[in-house]
Amino acid sequence: MSRTYGQIVATTDLHSALDQAHRLLPHLHHLKATSLIADCGDFFEGTGYYRLGKGAIEREILTTLYDVLAPGNHGWPHYFEPGLREMTVCANVVDDATGRPLFSCIRVVDVHGRRVAVTAVIGVRAFHTIPADQRAGHRVTDPVTALRELMLEHHHVDSWIVLSHSGFDEDLKLAGACPFVDVIFAGHCHSDTYGPVHIGDTLVVKGRELAAGYAAAEPVGSGWAARTAVVPAPTVVPDDLAALDERISSACRMLATPLGTLAEPYRDTVLDRRRLLQDITTRLHTGLGADAVLLNETALRSTRLGDDLTLGDLLAIEPFDNQLVHAFLPDRYAQDLDGLLTHLTEHVGPLSFTPQPLPQGFRSVLTTDYLADTYLGGRTHQAGLRLSEAVRGTIATPYPRTEKDGAR
Repeated sequence: MSRTYGQIVATTDLHSALDQAHRLLPHLHHLKATSLIADCGDFFEGTGYYRLGKGAIEREILTTLYDVLAPGNHGWPHYFEPGLREMTVCANVVDDATGRPLFSCIRVVDVHGRRVAVTAVIGVRAFHTIPADQRAGHRVTDPVTALRELMLEHHHVDSWIVLSHSGFDEDLKLAGACPFVDVIFAGHCHSDTYGPVHIGDTLVVKGRELAAGYAAAEPVGSGWAARTAVVPAPTVVPDDLAALDERISSACRMLATPLGTLAEPYRDTVLDRRRLLQDITTRLHTGLGADAVLLNETALRSTRLGDDLTLGDLLAIEPFDNQLVHAFLPDRYAQDLDGLLTHLTEHVGPLSFTPQPLPQGFRSVLTTDYLADTYLGGRTHQAGLRLSEAVRGTIATPYPRTEKDGAR
């Protein structure tokens, strides 16, 4: 605790939105002189920058500009990498065999002369959206219980700050159950609610996602004040960020590679992912002869499209590199299709499926490897097609081959 900070600044759900890095990074560099810089999870995954670099640029940003991290459900394995694991705190994920915490539970820092405990939690539902193979051997515990136990172990501190990857509504409940917490920095939900909201003496606040803003908190009188802020207009990149800025620019040039001409319904508009998914499920049902096709809306992302499809557009629409597979239905849902749809919707959000209604008695469905391995009965075999390929084939026509192309 040799350093004294003036405030705590927290970003959340950046999702590899490095197209905004020219705004965010210089501002964080400026704030770092007086602020503890934190992130509330999901810094990784969500754009072509991540798909191209596998998180290397994001990792460099975190180790260069940030001080403490909460783990998110996206990019979960990255938080165990050397350099990032030491920066990560979380009070409610443990080794399933030993019950020992997977990360440090607490960081104690000096903020305006106060001993401030900084910890983090991940919501139970958020944890269970982590791909099953990535969280094998890990277990989530009740966030309220974990925070109460941590408070009893560290009752000597003056203030409590929680970085939460649970969702704003869940954090309002958390604030009510843990009145000793001064500020909860929220994340995960992508809602339009940012706060700050008072629950008793606890403040719940969330920065704008996708590198658009941040939240900040500082001691005021005997309590705390919190606010949100939008990242200001771009400034000159500091010299010590120049190499990082060039790596981002290089990836940006690669993502500008054109792939084809967009079909009329998808041209020069903000992508309607529900429409796209329905078009995809219909094409896959017909083309691959599956009994049924079932996809979740959150497998795709909406983005603004122009006249042509670029590599960056495609990887922004389907940033998770999902493989299409044939999957078993769990026995308990084979005769309860409504129960299956309810179960999946509760965990992954709205669904798109074909045919409608789903046929009775079928036991296999064409879906993503993520849904198959995490929520269904496992995969039977690969479909030989990635979801991104299905997206590209649905929304764009490849450019005509030229004689030069044919000669290569």
